[in-house]
Amino acid sequence: MSNDQPPPGQPPEDDPFRKQPPGNQPPPSSGSPYGSAPPPPPYDSGPYGGGGPYGGPDPLAGMPPLAEPGKRILARLIDLLIISIPLYLISLPWGGAVGMSDDGDDDVSDIFAQTYSGHQLLWSLIGLVVYVAYDTYFTHKDGRTLGKRLLKMRVAMLNDGRVPDTGAAFLRAVVLWLPALLCCPCLWWLINIVLMFTDKPYRQGLQDKAAKTVVVTVN
Repeated sequence: MSNDQPPPGQPPEDDPFRKQPPGNQPPPSSGSPYGSAPPPPPYDSGPYGGGGPYGGPDPLAGMPPLAEPGKRILARLIDLLIISIPLYLISLPWGGAVGMSDDGDDDVSDIFAQTYSGHQLLWSLIGLVVYVAYDTYFTHKDGRTLGKRLLKMRVAMLNDGRVPDTGAAFLRAVVLWLPALLCCPCLWWLINIVLMFTDKPYRQGLQDKAAKTVVVTVN
């Protein structure tokens, strides 16, 4: 056993905290911290959000084309009909989802007042639960409601393109449907439609901004 002592101020060579020269550093591991290979990126050109405000020149790099606003509106109308028609038919034995007076002279304010009072409010709450459940289920399943599937588009997480998890899908559905059904339907739809045409660079509606999602086209 050698009695050589290291120079003053220097740790012994076998000290685990001794800094090694750069040439002796082991190569970095290419796998995950758990030993398995990392999952492949969602698209060949890389994950979403790799540019623009995140450090690159093109905020749309690595993304499929964004869905056209007109197609998004049409897909939403299809989803609305898929849910609202059966729901209205089911409500008819209990007076319908929207009541009308017998004299037929209801104006818009009367219809609005009736919708949010009595059993009409109950049907609005039932409708809210159905719409949120519908959107949450299909968005979490593969990012596509029936309307989006017909028009070849899907919802994806902005940061990496994956299908939204249950939490993100639920948040997106609640932000979309809660104000639209219970407080300010016309204004809420108008705001979202305007944002789909004017928001840069991702054409995000308020529900997309809340859940950090984007709507893209699929083949």
